[in-house]
Amino acid sequence: MHLLFSNPIKISFLFSNLLSSSNSLRLGLSDSLRSRRVIFPYLTTQSSSLSMAAIPPLSPSVVEEGLARKLWIKFRRESVFAMYTPFAVCLASGNLKIETFRHYIAQDVHFLKAFAQAYELAEECADDDDAKLSITELRKGVMEELKMHNSFVQEWGTDLAKEVNNNSATLKYTDFLLATASGKVEGVKGPGKLATPFERTKVAAYTLGAMSPCMRLYGFLGKEFQALVNPNGGDHPYKKWIDNYSSESFQAAALQTEDLLDKLSVSLTGEELSIIEKLYHQAMKLEIDFFCAQPVAQPTVVPLIKEHNPEEDHLILFSDFDLTCTVVDSSAILAEIAIVTAPKSDQNQPECQLSRMSSAELRNTWGLLSGQYTEEYEQCIESILPSKEVKEFNYEALHKALKQLSDFEKRANSRVIESGVLKGISLEDIKRAGERLILQDGCTSFLQKIVKNENLNANVHVLSYCWCGDLIRASFSSGGLNVLDVHANEFVFKESISTGEIVIKVESPIDKVQAFNNIVEKYGNDRKKLTVYVGDSVGDLLCLLEADIGIVIGSSSSLRRIGSQFGVSFVPLYPGLVKKQKEYVEGSSGIWKGRSGILYTVSSWAEVQAFILGWVFQSELLCRFIFWIKLQTRNLGGFKQQMNFISLSI
Repeated sequence: MHLLFSNPIKISFLFSNLLSSSNSLRLGLSDSLRSRRVIFPYLTTQSSSLSMAAIPPLSPSVVEEGLARKLWIKFRRESVFAMYTPFAVCLASGNLKIETFRHYIAQDVHFLKAFAQAYELAEECADDDDAKLSITELRKGVMEELKMHNSFVQEWGTDLAKEVNNNSATLKYTDFLLATASGKVEGVKGPGKLATPFERTKVAAYTLGAMSPCMRLYGFLGKEFQALVNPNGGDHPYKKWIDNYSSESFQAAALQTEDLLDKLSVSLTGEELSIIEKLYHQAMKLEIDFFCAQPVAQPTVVPLIKEHNPEEDHLILFSDFDLTCTVVDSSAILAEIAIVTAPKSDQNQPECQLSRMSSAELRNTWGLLSGQYTEEYEQCIESILPSKEVKEFNYEALHKALKQLSDFEKRANSRVIESGVLKGISLEDIKRAGERLILQDGCTSFLQKIVKNENLNANVHVLSYCWCGDLIRASFSSGGLNVLDVHANEFVFKESISTGEIVIKVESPIDKVQAFNNIVEKYGNDRKKLTVYVGDSVGDLLCLLEADIGIVIGSSSSLRRIGSQFGVSFVPLYPGLVKKQKEYVEGSSGIWKGRSGILYTVSSWAEVQAFILGWVFQSELLCRFIFWIKLQTRNLGGFKQQMNFISLSI
């Protein structure tokens, strides 16, 4: 069993009471998802089949937000990829080579000139005097940025803007921006043919839609980098750049751009707002391409696969399932299926079918099991905590303590089996529920990129307490991920109907870490292995620590509480990478090592993907990048490493 809610199974069947209602139920989750709100997928029966739907919650604060804010929230996932580029990580760490920064500044000058021109065109299209004034102020801000860039140029004694041509990524964004500002948008008349003030205002709105994500992204990066600069010592070579984009004046300019976009788009139709959304998203992607295009010819810690050679290296990725990959715990899903498909108290059951409890009896039994589980789980957690916090990481003591939790999980599973609550569930219903199971945003796409990359020697294993491996396999099959190796417990079926028995394979932290070690050992030593484990709960703790890189997703308080008591450090992934980048030198080995006592925390799968795979370059950008690397890289070994990374990114 897996503790998700303060009373997981009880909440599950209380939700089932509302199946006949059209109202959705919002559940405040505890422990690992305490900071989130999730709408429980609900099941309805139609001709003995199941369907599952998710009803997104409508928050009044979201409804009242302006267009720019909504778009930033929707596409903020992409901003993570900009932050995790080699250029951004090196800049944040302060060890970015000055030649690379010079190249970036030269490209950014072209970028800013296009911005100034786009503001000028937008001002011509704006019909409102206040809007014109705001655009004028924003254009002045761009000119101030250009002055800052010129100060860098003066320090170096050369005019880089004249000496360096636009690279492909710069051209793609500037061409896109100026085309938009000129009215060259699909379905929109050219500027010379705009007959009415409304049509001209619409082009101004489109232009701001293509500029707003850039302003917000730079403001976001500036704040993130500023938080990593040591205020008490050490001179950061790029502090001036960071100070500018983290400053209140720049944050105000970004907000002013967004407010102006909101104002200009207030009278637009739904179709026209969709155009702005597409422009916003395209601008965001082109901006990330711009960061990726900066040629970083130095050792970097990102992306993880940059030096991966399929003939010599082997990436082994492990992941938990419940609440790591999913939004809802699988035990609650199985409970829902059991209750919804159970006969009512007044129904006679066919003699040929397995005898089952009625839906009312199931609700009551699930509630009792859940209440007992919750109470005993909390007692178990308290009992394994040492009286005093351990100052140094102690894996052996933690392993010994978690044996108590393992014994508890075994007793809890035995009670579930003996109760018969899982009897009579159709395999077809389980698979259908799995296919409709909501996975965490970005999880499926990341795993797809791992398994479908022919240039990556990688295997993916899912280690889970889930009672039914078929549910896991079905949830991934809808995303074309049938190749994943699933290690979980299995239902026993008789003619595709569950008997209530479970073939126990993985039910405790000890079982998980044994499975982890057996899998790693199975691959032998003919290649250099790198193991990554992604998990969210106490049950994952030993595996997270055994892996070369342990990544914690979510915010489980019990995981952090137990880990901290045994000397485990929980470090946000990005600051951790920036710290490693400061220490990273060419030829470094063993940068990632298991049982270090350090686990890295992330808020989303986007961070996991950005760290391991990075952003996927466009083919033309790759060609130019390869050409630049050939010119800049003198060391043959370094060149081979860059080529390996590039081939993996295609």
